[in-house]
Amino acid sequence: MSDIVLTMTGVEAGYGGGLVLQGMDLALDRGTITCIVGPNGAGKSTVFRVISGLLKARSGSVKLGEREINGLDPAEILRAGIAQVPQNRALFPEMSIRDNLLLGGYAIRRDKALLKKRTAMVEEMIPLIKERASEHAGNLSGGQRRMVEIGRALMLDPSLVLMDEPSLGLDPKSVAKVAELIRGMAAEGRTVLLVEQNVRLGMHLATHGIVMEQGQVRLTGDAKDIADNPEVASMYLGKASGT
Repeated sequence: MSDIVLTMTGVEAGYGGGLVLQGMDLALDRGTITCIVGPNGAGKSTVFRVISGLLKARSGSVKLGEREINGLDPAEILRAGIAQVPQNRALFPEMSIRDNLLLGGYAIRRDKALLKKRTAMVEEMIPLIKERASEHAGNLSGGQRRMVEIGRALMLDPSLVLMDEPSLGLDPKSVAKVAELIRGMAAEGRTVLLVEQNVRLGMHLATHGIVMEQGQVRLTGDAKDIADNPEVASMYLGKASGT
């Protein structure tokens, strides 16, 4: 069986009459963490929208394994094994932590045994969810909310998890906990694709890196090599070229 989980080949996509992605190519291997960086308007968010089915590519191919998913609606793509942790806070503050988690298992709600199994799996990965199950989600800190959001995404046991700015608004201790959880997901064989404005953090966390400009991949490779690239360092890390 191929280790490639997702491929995008020659994808063009945009809004109205304009194109944002202009021949986007991408390949994600099983169990890897890939970080996309690039200036505003490079197309990072559009990549996520195409993969998740919120935007249909005008041309090109998007495959999950061997299955073409371009054109499927978001619910079908979710069931196929792609989940997303959004940038914006996505919990319902007046609902309990347990009920927020169970929303992630809505598609399997009729299979009580499977729902129970998935809940136990997530609670083992993220003990906070079990320890504070009956509390309102609004009582959680930013880092704790992010952990529950990740847990909710895992309820459908996805093969690919999309994460938009996972460190946004979090203190260093919370960032470290989220990073540990992401690495644990990859160690279990899940594939993670993340967009991160904190390039230093993103490339430290990732196994692979992608630099986008004007809707295309400009650089791709090992995350450390991307971070050490003088041009990337100068543009995003505040280092002078050659240092």
